[in-house]
Amino acid sequence: MSRDLILILDFGSQYTQLIARRVREAQVYCEIRPCWEGVPADLAKSVKGIILSGGPASVYAPGAPQLHPSVLATGVPILGICYGMQVLTHTLGGEVEPAAHREFGRAEIRMTNPCALFEGFGSDAPETVWMSHGDRVKRLPDGFHVVAESPNSPACAMASMDDRIFGVQFHPEVHHTPRGREFIERFLFGICACKADWTMGQFIEAEVTRIREQVGDDRVILGLSGGVDSTVVAALLDRAIGAQCTAIFVDNGLLRYREAEEVCSFFETAFEGLKFVHVDASERFLSALAGVSDPEQKRKTIGRIFIEVFDEEAHKVDGAKWLGQGTLYPDVIESVSPNGGPSQTIKSHHNVGGLPDHMKLKLIEPLRALFKDEVRVLGRELGLPKHKVDRHPFPGPGLAVRVLGEVTKARCDVLRLADKIFLDEIRAAGLYDDIWQAFAVLLPVKTVGVMGDERTYEAAAALRAVTSVDGMTADWFHMPYDVLARCSNRIINEVRGINRVTYDISSKPPGTIEWE
Repeated sequence: MSRDLILILDFGSQYTQLIARRVREAQVYCEIRPCWEGVPADLAKSVKGIILSGGPASVYAPGAPQLHPSVLATGVPILGICYGMQVLTHTLGGEVEPAAHREFGRAEIRMTNPCALFEGFGSDAPETVWMSHGDRVKRLPDGFHVVAESPNSPACAMASMDDRIFGVQFHPEVHHTPRGREFIERFLFGICACKADWTMGQFIEAEVTRIREQVGDDRVILGLSGGVDSTVVAALLDRAIGAQCTAIFVDNGLLRYREAEEVCSFFETAFEGLKFVHVDASERFLSALAGVSDPEQKRKTIGRIFIEVFDEEAHKVDGAKWLGQGTLYPDVIESVSPNGGPSQTIKSHHNVGGLPDHMKLKLIEPLRALFKDEVRVLGRELGLPKHKVDRHPFPGPGLAVRVLGEVTKARCDVLRLADKIFLDEIRAAGLYDDIWQAFAVLLPVKTVGVMGDERTYEAAAALRAVTSVDGMTADWFHMPYDVLARCSNRIINEVRGINRVTYDISSKPPGTIEWE
């Protein structure tokens, strides 16, 4: 199905995903591509406008990313943001120089000349924006005029005389620019004449058709974790191909309190067509983890056993030719970031931890165009219950990264109960939806305590709750003291094996959300 497309070319900015989020929030479809790729031939006819992201390089430095010739050749409107403005200037014959004073943080700009993009932005009062740059435009290219200035940038916004190409030194995509969303929507609708036709209802209709055409009469297997992403993929595949899909749920013994039972109960009754297979491999995983304390070794062990178990079960599904998985758009973006881009060292995209070549399955990834928040909206649109769609993220290795030190069934059972109490109290306080992720951690240390008239020497537990937008950065959640008090009291009294509770107030960075 043809739709309007805004192409975002990534020059390595930490804010590139935010640009895409703002465009998607306006119900306009967009894709992020690396700057060196330019305008792909298969997308050229759909592109209504191009946005050039910021980036950490200096455009005049050797090896700095440059503008691909195909960008200007399209003839569609172009918006350059920060480095994007500078690379436009450099390419079109203007001049960029190091600024005497770098601008990082809030700044005020003042309109000096009208242009179509800034329609509605008055010249009487300054506008507050967010800056993050060390270079500035010294001389505009021929055919351009200054639109706005700041105390440090005589040309912090520019426009071509035909109102087709624009550059801004500030970042409209961040929430620190108060009118940034209005500015981006002005580009989308006022300049590019886009239609707001990117909705989850439309996505479902198009994706169901695409899946049916792609799969035909073949069988699909789905690696099911019970988390948001795999559950939404299951619902979408069920709607598209029903009984042609078999969802395989591998219980590794590292799930939360009664989670395996909950997943089985839901999937055995939620879908009419989808076939559900439950594999209890908990003893196999826990045996392999015996004596393993190193975090990386834990992950490798779990990944290896999962592949073995999943491979065995997949071979039992006759005619399976496709593997369904919940790859999201950030995974795709991070695997193609340009040199120096923000995702350079985050992760490489992988398929279910790296399935063996001999499985020879083709991939089907229905969510690869979506961000996490869009997946949740899709889940609601597909009729999934709130507790499935809005649940907190859970790590692939499960409790193995929350039981610090050696992982045993006994230690997992202790942590499961403490974690359940923590989440129950958060829900009872009406705080669950305000938190990105909350969980308990079992520490590999014992502390002295007194319970009744007896001395105890038992484990300590840490509670962790954070707020975040996408998990890439996070701040600790300011939990009310009375909630923490109830959690601590209940855990110490109800969980045999824990006699001390702490609360983690580390942000990410410098810490991580999980402890391992």
